[in-house]
Amino acid sequence: MTSASSRVAGLFDRSADTYDDVGVEWFRPIARGLVDELAPQAGERVLDVGCGRGAATAPLARAVGASGHVLGIDLSARMVELTAADLADLPQVEIRLADASDPALPAASFDVVASSLVVFFLPDPAVALRAWTDLLVSGGRLGVSTFGRQDERWESFDEVFTPYLPPQMLDARTSGARGPFASDEGVEDLLRGAGLRGVRTEHRTVEAVFRDTEQYLTFTWSHGQRAMWEAVPDGARGAVREQLVALARDLGGGGPLTLTQDVRYTLGARA
Repeated sequence: MTSASSRVAGLFDRSADTYDDVGVEWFRPIARGLVDELAPQAGERVLDVGCGRGAATAPLARAVGASGHVLGIDLSARMVELTAADLADLPQVEIRLADASDPALPAASFDVVASSLVVFFLPDPAVALRAWTDLLVSGGRLGVSTFGRQDERWESFDEVFTPYLPPQMLDARTSGARGPFASDEGVEDLLRGAGLRGVRTEHRTVEAVFRDTEQYLTFTWSHGQRAMWEAVPDGARGAVREQLVALARDLGGGGPLTLTQDVRYTLGARA
C-alpha cells in the first residue's frame, strides 16, 4: 500500500463508526440512483468498489437475490469489519479488504461493476477504470457516480476551511470538480478510454436535510470531510466551528438546513 493509500485508509478507518450513520440521508440515495441505472438482475455477479458502509452493496444484493453474488471491497479495514457485520444476514454478500486502484481479482468474473463516489479519490482514475473493465464479462456493465454542479451553499461552508488546508489537500478538494470530473464529457471519456461502449450519463438531484446546526457539524466529521477538520490546528477549530454555526444559521434561518447536490451517473458496457 502506498503512503497516499495508507492516509486514505486511515481517514476512513477513523470515520467508519459514524459514516452514513448520523441521521442524514446522503450516501444511500446517491448509491440507490447508481443501482437503479445499472439495473442488476437476479443471479448476476456484482463488484462494489469502495463499498464503504454498504450504501450500494445492500441494494445490489437485494437486486441479484440469493442466486447472485455481491463482492464489496474497501481500503479501510474498519469499514470492511463493520459492513461485513451489518450485512451478515445476506449470504450473497462478501466484504473484503482491497485497493480500488488494483483489486487483484480474476479477469472477466463480474457482470456488473459499481462504484459510488470513489473514482475521483484515486491517484490515477483512468488506470483504475481500465482495471475494473477487465473484471467484466463481455457485455458486462460498469457505472460510477460523481458530483455534478454543487449547491453554492456547500461551497460557502467548504471555504471556511480553505485557509488551513495544505496544497495537496487543496488539490484533492478539487479532484472531483476539475479535470475530467468537471463535465459529463470528461467522465464519459474516462470510461471510453477504459474500453467501454454505449457510454451515457444520467443526473439526479439529492437533498441533504439537517435538522439543526449540530447535526450538520456531526455530519462533517463523519465522512471524507473529516480530513478538512483534521487539517485545522486544535487552537483554531473553535473559530472554524463558530464560522460554520453562523453560516448555517444564516442559511437555515434557525430551522432545518437543506442543501442540494447534482449527482452524475456515468455508465457503459464492455464490448
